[in-house]
Amino acid sequence: MKRLDGKVAIITGGASGIGAAGVRLFSENGAKVIIADIQDDLGQKLADQIGPNVDYIHCDVSKEEDIINLINSAVQKYGKLDIMYNNAGIIDGIFTSILDTEKSDLEKLLSVNLIGPILGAKHAAKVMIPQKKGCILFTASACVNIAGLGTHSYAATKHGVSGLTRNLAAELGEYGLRVNCVSPYAVVDTGISKGVAEVEEEAAVEGRRLIGEVSNLKGKVLKADDVARAALFLANDDEAGYISGVNLVIDGGFSVVNPTMMNAYAQFLAK
Repeated sequence: MKRLDGKVAIITGGASGIGAAGVRLFSENGAKVIIADIQDDLGQKLADQIGPNVDYIHCDVSKEEDIINLINSAVQKYGKLDIMYNNAGIIDGIFTSILDTEKSDLEKLLSVNLIGPILGAKHAAKVMIPQKKGCILFTASACVNIAGLGTHSYAATKHGVSGLTRNLAAELGEYGLRVNCVSPYAVVDTGISKGVAEVEEEAAVEGRRLIGEVSNLKGKVLKADDVARAALFLANDDEAGYISGVNLVIDGGFSVVNPTMMNAYAQFLAK
C-alpha cells in the first residue's frame, strides 16, 4: 500500500538535494506533489520526469506573496493541502568566525531559513485548521544538537526552526495538526552544498570520505534519500499519527557520543 495515497504535499526547495529526494519518494508513495523552488529549470525538469502528479511552481520562500500564491495554487488544483514540507534552506560558508560574520549574510539566511518556514507554516495552517488535519514539516540540522557544525548565522536559523516546531505543535495540536522536523547530519552532494562552491564529483567523493571518517556510524554515508525517508515517516498518518513536536535527528548517533573521551579511553587501554 502506498503510504501517502491521495495526499497533497508541497515541498519547498524541492528542485534539488533533500527536497528532490522527497519529491520522488512522496510521489512514489501516492502523493500529489508541488515542487516549490527558485531553480526553475531544475524544478520543471524534475516535474516533467516524474509525471502528471507532480507540478512545479516558482517560489521564493522569503517573499510572502510567493508563499500565498503557492498555497492558493495547490488548493485551487486539488481542493486541499495535507503536507507542507518547509525544506528550502541556504548556507553562508563553512566555520566562519563571529568576527567575520556579515550582517547582510545573517539577514539573507534568516529570510530563507527561518522567515520562509514561518510563512510556509502560517499559510498552510490557514488551510489545514478548517480541515482539522494536516502535517507541517521542517528541515533543521544536526547543528541544533551539537555545536560547531556550522556558522553562527546558520546555527541560529536552524535553532529557530527547532524551536518553531515545538511552539507550533503546542498551538496547532488543538486543531488536529501535527508539526515535526528532521535534523540531518552532513549530506555532501546536495544543492545546498553547491551554494558554497561548485562541487565536482572528485570533491564530492573526498567530502564523503572525510565525513565518513569523523562520523559515529561507520560503513554508511548519509544521503538525501535517507533524510527523505525520515520525512516520509513523519508525514504518514498511519505510522506517525501521534507524533508531534519532535526533532528527528538523523546523524548516526553523532550528537550523543563524546569522541574525545572515547579516543582517550582507547589510547589508555592500548598502553
